[in-house]
Amino acid sequence: MSSPSSSPERDGGVVGSVQLENLSSPAGLETDPPSVGSPVLSPDSSSHDAALSAPAASPADSENLSPDELELLAKLEEQNRLLEADSKSMRSMSGSRRNSGSSLVSSSSASSNLSHLEEDTWILWGRIVNEWDEWRRKKDKLLKELIRKGIPHHFRAIVWQLLGNATDMPVKNQYSELLKMSSPCEKLIRRDIARTYPEHDFFKGQDSLGQEVLFNVMKAYSLVDREVGYCQGSAFIVGLLLMQMPEEEAFCVFVRLMQEYRLRELFKPSMAELGLCIYQFEYLLQEQLPELNVHFRSQSFHTSMYASSWFLTLFLTFLPLPIATRIFDIFMYEGLEIIFRVGIAILQYNQTDLIQLDMEGMSQHFQKVIPHQFDSCPDKLIFRAYQVKYNPKKMKKLEKEYTTIKNKEMEEQIEIKRLRTENRLLKQRIETLEKYTEQFVHGLQTKLEQSRLQEAELLGALKEMQDKVLDLEKRSSSLPDETNVAQLQEELKQVKLRELETLRCFRELQDTVTELNQRWQHHTSRGGGHWKESPKKNALNELQDKLMSLRLREAQTQAELKEVKLKNLQLDSQNQIYSKAAGRHEQESAALQERLQNTLSHNKTLQGQLNEMKRKQAESDCKSKEEVMAVRLREADSMAAMAELRQKIAELEIQKEEGLIQGQLNHSDSRQYITELRDQIAELKNEIRQLRGQPSKFQNSGSGAYQDLCLASPASAEGDYLSSDEDLLQSPLPATALYAHHPSPRLDSDGSTDSEGDERNQHQDLRQDVLPNQQQLYPGMVCPEALEN
Repeated sequence: MSSPSSSPERDGGVVGSVQLENLSSPAGLETDPPSVGSPVLSPDSSSHDAALSAPAASPADSENLSPDELELLAKLEEQNRLLEADSKSMRSMSGSRRNSGSSLVSSSSASSNLSHLEEDTWILWGRIVNEWDEWRRKKDKLLKELIRKGIPHHFRAIVWQLLGNATDMPVKNQYSELLKMSSPCEKLIRRDIARTYPEHDFFKGQDSLGQEVLFNVMKAYSLVDREVGYCQGSAFIVGLLLMQMPEEEAFCVFVRLMQEYRLRELFKPSMAELGLCIYQFEYLLQEQLPELNVHFRSQSFHTSMYASSWFLTLFLTFLPLPIATRIFDIFMYEGLEIIFRVGIAILQYNQTDLIQLDMEGMSQHFQKVIPHQFDSCPDKLIFRAYQVKYNPKKMKKLEKEYTTIKNKEMEEQIEIKRLRTENRLLKQRIETLEKYTEQFVHGLQTKLEQSRLQEAELLGALKEMQDKVLDLEKRSSSLPDETNVAQLQEELKQVKLRELETLRCFRELQDTVTELNQRWQHHTSRGGGHWKESPKKNALNELQDKLMSLRLREAQTQAELKEVKLKNLQLDSQNQIYSKAAGRHEQESAALQERLQNTLSHNKTLQGQLNEMKRKQAESDCKSKEEVMAVRLREADSMAAMAELRQKIAELEIQKEEGLIQGQLNHSDSRQYITELRDQIAELKNEIRQLRGQPSKFQNSGSGAYQDLCLASPASAEGDYLSSDEDLLQSPLPATALYAHHPSPRLDSDGSTDSEGDERNQHQDLRQDVLPNQQQLYPGMVCPEALEN
């Protein structure tokens, strides 16, 4: 299958020659089917010094090969030996100052051998492509070895399509229709295209052919898989594919990678697969490079800081393109296993340098030093990668553990969200209650103020009414009654009539008195000259005088009687007036008494209303206090509930931290801990014996001092423990308990041994002295006594 002519790699020759070094993985480490991959960088050709050849066929494979193929393999082996000899002579001669003619001869010989080797490699891969199904069925192991040693550049396009089963896909016919549609991710794709392989000639320039076809493929996939849409890291994979094949074939291979190689899970918004890869890689790092892992943790240099791009881009953004393309060749066949192997191999190669650096130094080392360490010899990196211990069964087990952990975390997150929701609802309820309480208290205060104002108004009205009553009493006392006025007028008329009668009588008396006085005067005047008359006349005159005097006295007496009667009438009138006035006063007093009674009763009513209002006010105050207390009690209950929820959240976080710490301790190197622990126990025993004045028993006991300790692990002996990768990784907890181990001596009837009675106290004291230091140095080690306690 042809590739775009604009790619510089497509114009070159075969990417290196082939060596026949056996780079197969260790026995017993056969890998699972291809798993998740991640995006890659653009490929370059491999160097001639790092050229790979077809591996030596095993006896089982030799039986399946035809005579022509066996002959071809023999030629390849012979050419490889010649190439190896010539390359050694070239290296030795290049370091020498002498420029002899033999170096020219060996150089020409090497070039000739390389050309023959390239031709044989092309013939072999051409036969593999033509007989692909047969090779996959019958010669799968040999094909795997050939792919590990590198696919020739001009065969990569068709081999990648064959490896991904993307040669005939229905989606290829939809590609042109997808390009006519519009995608919501077009702006993002346009923005990120310029950052994909910016130094590569095929993608250099704003309107270059590489950028245009890259945009087309990314846009088409964003329409096919709308859940994933577009992710920036995926552009590097598509860019690498476009360097090898046309855009339609690249689109098909990319769709197959996303579907079958679990790249889709890596590029989903949740990136759950990336978390799993980081978790598995951390386990490998902790198991195979414990010192480096401890250094990373001490410097807070997390695995995701450097390994995320390895899985998301398959080293395409980390290593040079020739090496990254070799890794992608293997990834197309074996899946993500090669990413784990290469990552651990890189860390193993740089462990000594990284341990001496701090966080910033390690970041610079990862960016500037590590990517160019294997430029001259990619085979060295591939060889080291397949020396890494990798157990697929253990990786499957780790995947299940990670899924369980994530499910628990999801449940905890759900519980935390539920608790937070309840907490938020409780807070809202408390705020509502506080607002309601404030409103209720404000309402009660308003009612209290209103009742006090009403009380003041009622008291003012009562006082005003009392003043009005007094004023009315005064006014009523000063104003006469209409009936009394009529009676008084009638009495006044009668009094006036009696007064007129009295005056008439008085005038008559006055007239009588006046008349009598006149007569008396006349009599006296007339009888004054006749004193010398006869005694008879004198006696008559005296009688007349006496009569006149009597009449005068009678008149005076009558006048006095009249006057007395008048006075009596006046007194009777006054008496009647006074009696009537007294009656009126009594009536007025009775009316006033009645009004006073009415006023007092009204006052009592008002006082009762006031007391009722005070009682209601007191009841409302009590109710307000009770409600305030109830609200405070509810607030206290809410605060207690919030405290309980916070405690639960803290306990969950503590459990999570304990789980993480336990996981870290469980994945530590148990053998190193046992060695250090034995040395520590030996030193402590020696110090204890010296302090007690006892001789050291190390010389007599030999290795007996170490027989008291035994590692509780799945393997019963060290040989079994290191027998294979599978046995090494059976248990996720390499060392979890440290317990006393003795030979099985005879037991007494009470369950103790013969020698136990003498040494029990000594061992007990030793454990009391050793265990605190032991637990302080190795907190992951737990003694049986601690477990029993």
